[in-house]
Amino acid sequence: MKRNVNLRLGTLAVTLGLCFGTTAYAETVKLAVIDPLSGTFAALGENQLRTWEYIADLANKEGWGGKYQLEVVGFDNKAGVQDSLSQLKRAIDQGYRFVAQANGSGVAFALVDAINKHNARNPGKEVVYLNHGAIDPGLTNDQCSFWQFSVDSNVDMKMQALVNHLAKNKDVKKVYIIGQNYAFGRSVSKAAKEMLAEKRPDVEIVGDDLHPIGEVKDFSPYVAKIIASGADTVITGNWGTDLALLIRAARDAGLDADFYTYYAVLKGSPTAIGESGLEHVNYVGVWNVNNEDYKGRDLVEGFKEKYDDDLTWLQAYSGVALLTNAMKKADSDDPVDVAFALEGMELDSLNGKIKMRAADHQLQQPLYIATWSKTNDSNVQLEQEDTGFGWRTEEVIPAEQAELPTICKMKRPQR
Repeated sequence: MKRNVNLRLGTLAVTLGLCFGTTAYAETVKLAVIDPLSGTFAALGENQLRTWEYIADLANKEGWGGKYQLEVVGFDNKAGVQDSLSQLKRAIDQGYRFVAQANGSGVAFALVDAINKHNARNPGKEVVYLNHGAIDPGLTNDQCSFWQFSVDSNVDMKMQALVNHLAKNKDVKKVYIIGQNYAFGRSVSKAAKEMLAEKRPDVEIVGDDLHPIGEVKDFSPYVAKIIASGADTVITGNWGTDLALLIRAARDAGLDADFYTYYAVLKGSPTAIGESGLEHVNYVGVWNVNNEDYKGRDLVEGFKEKYDDDLTWLQAYSGVALLTNAMKKADSDDPVDVAFALEGMELDSLNGKIKMRAADHQLQQPLYIATWSKTNDSNVQLEQEDTGFGWRTEEVIPAEQAELPTICKMKRPQR
């Protein structure tokens, strides 16, 4: 009798496997997204977390990872270094072997250091870090790590694209640089000055301000300095509320200057820009939904319907695609196996062909320059934040033109 029961159970198991395919044997891999979910930058962190969850759901439904299913869970770091390290420890203690973080290069440097030390002390329990937005160039140069993979383009790559574009405009005479006073903001200032001096030595730098990150509530004193300088162009790496408040103050003061930004496309800034910023605010980024073929439009519209929010964070799409495909390629969810599978991986993302460069784990991808414009039936069909305005693609820089050399000396573990 026992043998017959076992036979029937075996037959049932085979039948279920045939009915449900690989999903019957799916293995769930958890990814901890360590970013601000409270405090000054909560709105941005929540939008990014939703995007990771949304794309992970898509990947699971379409089987990007084969038998591996991705579950995304948010860990609130309040945009602080110590909170980030605490949340990293919490995630590791709960068994997470993959983490992601974006907001703050200072946080990223601390995470890289902590993960390097953890992995050295705990062979067999390694952790891989997907950096989806902390873009200080040092993270993939002198302080590169085998355990970190950057799916955003770094400061220098974006500044090169921005300055090359800006340099064509002969009306640019005086530039004011303003940014947040931490690793990323300082690297933006440095890159802007060096590249402008090379491409447009005739341009005068009339100001270079750094302000506390996430603490300034009124940017009118800074805007007054910009107006007094006579600047016709402002370059800023500000993001989140720091960018939204800066642009709002510029609008209220009637500042007549063009803004070149890294993150004006992100949550909160489009509403702050409003009508007064039309044809005056530009951003350099890794994607624009108003691209030639509107690739990704279905995802943007689906995200809007589900969350009443805008999907702009392509980095999450590329991150999910790379991670799930690496697990499938390695036929493993072991971080060491996945990390080696990620090296040199090439995929099609929403912005075109992307490649994870093995030398420094810096993703090579196309870059976009876009301008804040009125929506129309041709090249700006999709608006942002229900404003009636959106981003018009001005230029797409192919990945091979956006690429820059690295000084990374990668140290790899033995397999």
